[in-house]
Amino acid sequence: MTLPDTLQLSFKAIMSYRLRSLLIVFAMALGVAAVIVLTALGDGARRYVVNQFSSIGTNLLVVLPGRAETSGSFPGAVLGQTPRDLTLKDAQLVGRLPQVRRYAPLNVGVAELSAANRLREVTVLGSNANLIPIRHMQLAQGSFLTQGSAQSAQIVLGAKLASEFFPRSQAIGQRVRLGENRFLVSGVLVLQGESMGFNTDEVVIIPIDYAQSLFNTTSLFRVLVEVNSRSEIQSAKQAVLDTLKESHDGEDDITVITQDAILATFDRILHALTLAVAGIAAISLIVAGVLIMNVMLVAVNQRTAEIGLLKAIGATAADIRRLFFVEALWLSLAGAVIGFILGQFGSLLLRFAYPQLPAWAPVWASLAGIIVALIAGILASLLPASRAARLDPVKALGKK
Repeated sequence: MTLPDTLQLSFKAIMSYRLRSLLIVFAMALGVAAVIVLTALGDGARRYVVNQFSSIGTNLLVVLPGRAETSGSFPGAVLGQTPRDLTLKDAQLVGRLPQVRRYAPLNVGVAELSAANRLREVTVLGSNANLIPIRHMQLAQGSFLTQGSAQSAQIVLGAKLASEFFPRSQAIGQRVRLGENRFLVSGVLVLQGESMGFNTDEVVIIPIDYAQSLFNTTSLFRVLVEVNSRSEIQSAKQAVLDTLKESHDGEDDITVITQDAILATFDRILHALTLAVAGIAAISLIVAGVLIMNVMLVAVNQRTAEIGLLKAIGATAADIRRLFFVEALWLSLAGAVIGFILGQFGSLLLRFAYPQLPAWAPVWASLAGIIVALIAGILASLLPASRAARLDPVKALGKK
């Protein structure tokens, strides 16, 4: 039996049982589509987290008060101790290190902003001029603490706040009241939306001294440190730890988090999650393969006379095995192709529904889904093909 004959006979056999073949193809297609969509979702989540962390700055160290051990808490807390506060002096010491390009002390709080007969509660960031480049923020207009001293009563408004408080006039140069203090609007941020769950369009930035006075504190919430280069991150981290330990009378009571460490942790977790959901989806392909095997075993019994006739006119056992093999291949290939199309369409719908999520299926997932579908179909054909090949032609022709 030639290859064209095998292809033609196997295709006719599939088309003679259209509903059965359609259900098999549909089951296989759903399995492939599930692999593609779920891996697109998992890999999209991983890319989203990486992009979000990248947007908060590069070569970044975050200095926190308190020593966070593996338990995630300050070890002295069990003895009733509290971690030593981070201060502006600590931030200045860190800023003098040779590995540090720039630093930004940070305080965060909430206060009432009023201007132009409008009043609302806003998130307040207290820092210095370095906060904007470190956090990769951009100013649409004006500047922040580039002229005058750090004690200058300047304020930068988020884009949404600027348009809300000054819809018909330019915000730059306007006077606003924040809490009990009056500020001159010196800058407006570019419209950026949310970053790490933080809406930069609805924040105000003021000098750190004013923030500490506003919130009645001398401590800092964080110190953001930008290192000169990626190669210096680890040495800078150790230098910060050593410097502040010496400043704190030998107490090892601060934590320094590297951006790379956070990214690596999230990347590992989400990559493992992607593989897990892909594995779960791949089980449906195995189920589809078992379905192919069961249906083809039934087909052997239904087509006994046909197999006997083929053998009687000269078809060998190898020809019969090849016939059933090609039938399974047709079904698997059709299911894989349709599943690939459905999977890409499903990924597209995810991107439309969640524009911020880059839900693109990895190439390896698409290839793996198609290959697993084909392998499942091929393996499923082995037992039915072997049983059909062993049929005695005389007995087969005698059955109806």
